[in-house]
Amino acid sequence: MKLWRFNGGLPSLAEHKNESVNLPIEVATVPHQLIYPLRQHIGNAAASLVNVGDSVLRGQKIADAQGLISAPIHAGSSGTVTSIADHLIPHPSGFSAPSITIETDGLDNEIVPTPCTNFRELSISALVDIIREAGIVGLGGAAFPTAIKLDNQSRSRHIETLILNGAECEPYISCDDRLLKERADRVIEGVEILLHMLGAKQAILAIEDNVPDTFTAIQTAVENNHNSAITGVQIPTIYPTGGEKQLIKTLTGKEVPSGCIPADIGIVSINVGTVHAIQQAVIEGKPLTSRIITVTGEGVTKPHNLEVRIGTPIQHLITFCDGYTKHAERLIMGGPMMGFALLNDEIPVVKATNCILVASQHEAITSKQAMPCIRCGLCASACPATLLPQQLYWHSQSEQLEKAEKLNLFDCIECGCCDVVCPSHIPLVQHFRYAKSALKVQKHEKHLSDIARERFESRETRLARDKAERAERSRKKKAALKSKPAKEEIDAAITRSKQKKQSNEIGEN
Repeated sequence: MKLWRFNGGLPSLAEHKNESVNLPIEVATVPHQLIYPLRQHIGNAAASLVNVGDSVLRGQKIADAQGLISAPIHAGSSGTVTSIADHLIPHPSGFSAPSITIETDGLDNEIVPTPCTNFRELSISALVDIIREAGIVGLGGAAFPTAIKLDNQSRSRHIETLILNGAECEPYISCDDRLLKERADRVIEGVEILLHMLGAKQAILAIEDNVPDTFTAIQTAVENNHNSAITGVQIPTIYPTGGEKQLIKTLTGKEVPSGCIPADIGIVSINVGTVHAIQQAVIEGKPLTSRIITVTGEGVTKPHNLEVRIGTPIQHLITFCDGYTKHAERLIMGGPMMGFALLNDEIPVVKATNCILVASQHEAITSKQAMPCIRCGLCASACPATLLPQQLYWHSQSEQLEKAEKLNLFDCIECGCCDVVCPSHIPLVQHFRYAKSALKVQKHEKHLSDIARERFESRETRLARDKAERAERSRKKKAALKSKPAKEEIDAAITRSKQKKQSNEIGEN
């Protein structure tokens, strides 16, 4: 299969995957508490369906989707709801947010799932409903509700190609690699479901060329499936090949235009972990209550890939991996390139968590001294989104946010390539994140201002219309009064009429 090359990227990042990838997936124990932030996805936060004191079972829906872009949440084990209150969430801000806390009972009782014997007998809308009710979101980190993605694209666009993203390009993270090694057959079954739903002609499962054992597992699963529409492909190990637009460019040579989505050019891209969750929901009848994550770094005693109940506090996973080492310096959710630091280990695992990196001091360098830009252009050469980081930096730093937006600021995938190559150690991605956030706030405030202005203008228009209507009624009334004879004239006419009548009567007599 012919492959293309996207712009920039870093071909020589230290991988640090052997620390975790060589051990089989282990199922983590159920913690004493499970904590569920009500916002674990892009879109509106879910609404709680339970109250403090309620008993729940594994797989029971405890929060329901709100609005079109949202997703329900299900209990990861049986127990009792002990709190519905703010709790620290995994977010760069360090904020707290409404969360449901369940004290587990150690029984792990679950709602009996209803397996599907033949998904092809179900309508597309029925399959979308199953995926929606299972609470599945993008497990590669985007956390966009999968049902919305499939429903909109299967109905309104013609999809030619389905891409399964198994390219774990970021250092340290190996959960998808381990998933494909051990459960490739389930992933391929999930691919068949997606092909059926989207009507795509082909499915390409892409992994990097540095994991030959994984590729062999995929090839075996594809051959056993006997579906010629599914192909496994090895791609060059270049960071960030796993970026959606970069992977599409690598496999098809097509560019996703700025402001567009892959479906606009006939492509759907889905993470292999999400595909596995779809197979579990449709075939096994199980909602999303657990996922595979990588726990790694020099700061943890036993790096490992674990199947973890969503809602598990991070400290429970660290204990399961034999605790911290003396090198533990910083706790990061995600990888060293695109991850973010956490305040403490009481924060729970959420649907978007793919890695917990317990970094040592040299794994998480935080004390670089930024120096003035020397205009070397290395950032532009490394940018996989073909942006101009240098100019974006100038506009972001000088608060010229609209100019930064015109240079396609929102196309930045925050991969960190520009940070790595910058000889001046400028934290470019931090500036871009700030500019994006500031622009979003500006747009939100403008939206509110526009609503207020429209309401004011509507009120003014209504008042002016009412005033004009009152004036018109007054004018008509006055005109009507003017058109009527004066009272004296009427009385005189009546008098004359009476006199004439009397005169006539006298004449006749």
